[in-house]
Amino acid sequence: MKKLNDEDLAKINGGITGWAVVGIGLVVTFVAGIIDGIARPKKCRN
Repeated sequence: MKKLNDEDLAKINGGITGWAVVGIGLVVTFVAGIIDGIARPKKCRN
């Protein structure tokens, strides 16, 4: 097995970025809110 130096490690592409994880979390939260609103709608408070 070859040990990679810092230069070789910097050249590697792929994986998932932090922003992608945040984006996925936002989408999941948004969709869960929509499903929750459809399943048990609440009246607006006046």
